[in-house]
Amino acid sequence: MSIYLQDIPLEEAQARFEKALKTAGLWGILGEETLELNESLIGRVTAQPVWARISSPHYHAAAMDGFALRAEDIAGAMPTSPVILTVGQQTVYVDTGDPLPLWANAVVPIENVEALDEDGEITADARQPHSIRLRTALPPWSHVRPMGEDIVATQLVLPSGHVLRPVDLGAVAAAGHDRIVVSRKPQVAILPTGTELIEIGQPVEPGKIIEFNSLVLAAQVNQWGGEAVRYPITPDEYSLIRQRVREAAEKSDLVLLNAGSSAGSEDFSAAVVRELGELLVHGVAVRPGHPVIMGMIRRQDGSQCPIIGVPGYAVSAALTGEIFVEPLMARWLGRLPQKPMEIEARMTRKLTSPAGDEDYVRVVAGRVGDHLLAAPLSRGAGVITSLVRADGIAILPRGIQGVEAGSRVRVRLYRPPEELNQTIFAIGSHDISLDLLAQFLTKYERRLVSANVGSQGGLVALRRGETHLAGCHLLDGQTGVYNLAAVRQYLPDQKVRILGWVNRTQGLLVAKENPKKIKGLQDLVREDVIFVNRQRGAGTRILLDYHLGLLGISPAQICGYDQEEYTHLAVAAAVASGRADCGLGIAAAAVALDLDFIPLFEEEYDLIIPAVFAEDDLLRPLFDLAQDDDFRNAVARLPGYETSRMGKWIQ
Repeated sequence: MSIYLQDIPLEEAQARFEKALKTAGLWGILGEETLELNESLIGRVTAQPVWARISSPHYHAAAMDGFALRAEDIAGAMPTSPVILTVGQQTVYVDTGDPLPLWANAVVPIENVEALDEDGEITADARQPHSIRLRTALPPWSHVRPMGEDIVATQLVLPSGHVLRPVDLGAVAAAGHDRIVVSRKPQVAILPTGTELIEIGQPVEPGKIIEFNSLVLAAQVNQWGGEAVRYPITPDEYSLIRQRVREAAEKSDLVLLNAGSSAGSEDFSAAVVRELGELLVHGVAVRPGHPVIMGMIRRQDGSQCPIIGVPGYAVSAALTGEIFVEPLMARWLGRLPQKPMEIEARMTRKLTSPAGDEDYVRVVAGRVGDHLLAAPLSRGAGVITSLVRADGIAILPRGIQGVEAGSRVRVRLYRPPEELNQTIFAIGSHDISLDLLAQFLTKYERRLVSANVGSQGGLVALRRGETHLAGCHLLDGQTGVYNLAAVRQYLPDQKVRILGWVNRTQGLLVAKENPKKIKGLQDLVREDVIFVNRQRGAGTRILLDYHLGLLGISPAQICGYDQEEYTHLAVAAAVASGRADCGLGIAAAAVALDLDFIPLFEEEYDLIIPAVFAEDDLLRPLFDLAQDDDFRNAVARLPGYETSRMGKWIQ
């Protein structure tokens, strides 16, 4: 049953698929529908051009309330030599939108008219006077909407391949149409497979995974103009998968077969495609997303249905949709493929990449000083939150093995570029209070994006000019003072301010009810205790090493000392999953994952801010929130947090 992956370049995979689609007659609009004009058409794509049946307006219309007249009759009107016109003979009253008499070619606004009675005296009845007196001349066609000012009969109103917007519907109606011809929506079947999968809403247990890829894929298809149908989960049984694919291909224009994460699931998918049709591609040199499958399924009537085997990991699945499905939807609907706006940004840290793959790197982006920066997010193919947080995608082409820190990269944006100018970059130590800060900042039209690289990494980012601020909690072992010595060491020539932020309790995170009866750091040397550490340069790791030194404990004595995580919550997850027995972290992380907490130390966590940004309006909302009672109380409610120093400048 095994069918090995044979990675081919993205361009070659796309070319094979395109050739097969053309051969099957599937390289254009799939069909047309004539639909009544209504608001539900927003987002549909015109399959035929729309030509105006009538002009708009279809008559000469008054653009003001006033009197219709011939401009030539008042050509000599002046303040000292007014012209008087008789109503009903030389002029008539019109409201805005009324048709002009055939003999008229101008409208004088009612406020510019002196209404006269039969005796030539000014009357209050401005709309039905005997005559009017004018003291100013008008050129022809003043205050008139001439016939065809907006649309002229036979004019092109909308081309084919146009994605309909609300204003387009008005233009089509004004041009005399009550129906419009649009492209038929492609019908896309989404088949999730995997014995380990459970439906959304079912209780989870070890070894079971909530199936949400089909939800994401269906939403993508619908957003791109298709009509998705989500099938129930199919377990990893070859005959069942084959039956479901065959059924879906008979009813759909495209099948997305989402493989599970269990061993051999991609082989099942490839074997099914090969048996039911033609396997065109089994493996594409893109990261993430290697095990992409592309093929054609033979229907009973002899026609063919394309199928794409989507990898099981969440990020791979979503990116497969962007790379392969969206361009196909565009082709079938007759519109242009989506072209995200691109910017050039500077990568904040070194990034390695397989030389043979086209590497799609999720990044957060923002402007720091004069530079647009891109900070890579987690690379895990299953980390769906990396796409949620991502501001865009940096694509590293095949043939290179990564980029150095400071290198220029092109970023395809997921959000409007103007939002990047309202982004506060925070690179440094992780703290849960920054997540709260990000939420509160939304009221001030600010975004806070953070990259968790540890306290030392944050100071290095400040030195390179790559962040607005860095969270830091570095203890000086000689003085017992936090952050001052580290700032002098890493930023000797830069003017920075230190903003007091929070005091927090660090301690050991252990499983519920502490089954190993761990009491303190001295227990880390026990053979039955597995520890999980923070990464090099993290303030928590430096704090650990300081106290291990006081106790005379060598890191080599601790099982798991070299097992690293980048956040407190990741440490808590390692303990909660049983991968480790304990780890050093904050109390809030223990509470978040229902762990027990053994308090050991009190520490100071501060924000290090370049002096130039301490005076910048971009960060002003952050400083305001540091004095805001609602925000301070929200932070203080976090387990193990105290906010008496928040908002006080230490340096």
